[in-house]
This record gives sequence, structure tokens and C-alpha cells, in this order.
Amino acid sequence: MGTVERLRAVDLAAGAGISVQQVRNYVDLGVLPPVRRTDSGYRIFTAEHARALAVARRMAEGYGWTRTREIMAAVHRGDLPAALASLDAGHAELDRERADIRRALAAFETVVTSPARPVPAPRRPARIGEVADLVGVRTSQLRLWEARGLLRPVRARGTGYRVYDEAEQRAAQVVALLRRGAYPFDIIAAVVAELRTTGSPQRARAELARREQDLHARSLRRLGASAALYDYLRDRGSPGT
Repeated sequence: MGTVERLRAVDLAAGAGISVQQVRNYVDLGVLPPVRRTDSGYRIFTAEHARALAVARRMAEGYGWTRTREIMAAVHRGDLPAALASLDAGHAELDRERADIRRALAAFETVVTSPARPVPAPRRPARIGEVADLVGVRTSQLRLWEARGLLRPVRARGTGYRVYDEAEQRAAQVVALLRRGAYPFDIIAAVVAELRTTGSPQRARAELARREQDLHARSLRRLGASAALYDYLRDRGSPGT
């Protein structure tokens, strides 16, 4: 029988560009397989540990270290179902994020392409009744949107009446438009937040499109990480691989 090549913690650390303490931590967390010790108490690392470390770092690129630790620890304690469940949860998160971005992009498309309302917004602060007439809803609806954080009118000194500046009047028009399109409040909140940040629906739409491209890149990184993990599982003789 051939002799298994022994590695030191410092060898693993140098190969991965991390500290020796991180290697020890990965062992304790289950990111690396269990290690045997010499009679004098030194940890014995092998090529298996080097392989596991390489896979873990590839996994972290796609899933982040928190989920990677969870997955690798499940693998090394022999709990494949738990590892697969964590992988599936990671992909489900991407799927939800992708769906949210697409719904938001559709909402911005509605804002950009929708014809302007025939009643122009006042170029001065307006009271709640004027804004309700402007967007075609009841004042109670504007109060509800304010309670949900979609609108931010200020209160007039002395009277306490709600006052909407030009930006809030535009926000009210956007909210009304999207509610008529049956968009859920979480998407409307995201659209309004982007408009407050960027100042225009076109810029906000471009920012969301950029996020969608980032999401594609993250999805590809997770695909590569999953492939690396599958090869690792197969080499370890995991069932079904």
C-alpha cells in the first residue's frame, strides 16, 4: 500500500493564500474533512484536505462563505440531503431575485412608456386633495400609500396639513400608475426607491438592467461551484454520483 503524502497546515495555508489559523478554523467548522493527529498531537493533513479547501473556496465564490460552510460541513458529516437542501435554497434565492428584477423592470417599462396624465402636476407644493385629483384616487388612498412608506409628504407648520412637493407629486403618479397595473406593493416600493435615488425612470431602469447582468454572473459562478462540488462528491463516493 502506498504511503499517503502528509501536508502541514502551513502548506495548505500557503497554497490557498490564507492563514494557518484559518485552516484550523475550517477543520473545526467542518469545511475540511476530519484530521488525524500524530502521537505528539500534530494535525495530519493530506491531499484530500487540499482538495476540499480548493472546492470550498470555489463554492464561496458562488454561494458566499456562510452557505459554503453549511454545505461543506454537511458533506463531511455524511449528511448529503442537508447539503443538497442548502444548495437548492441558494438557487431558489437567485430565482426569487431574478423574478423581482424582471417584475421591477416591467414596472419601469410601464412608467417610461405610459402616456402622461392630462392634468399636469402643479409646480408648487400641493395639499392632499389636489394630489388626489391629480392622480385620480381618494385622499384615503394617498394616506395608505404614505403609511406603507411609498409617499413622504411633509406637514405644514401651524396647520399640520400634508404638503406634497414636486417630487412627491411625481411619486404619487407613479404609485397610482403601477397600482392600476396591479403591481404588488413590494415592487412599487422598489420602483419608487430607485426613482428617488436616480431621479429618472430611464436611469433607474438602466440600473436594474445592470443588476440583472450581475445576477447572471452570480448564477454562472454558482453553476461552476456546483460542478466542482459534484466532482468532489463523486470522488468521495457519495451515493447517487
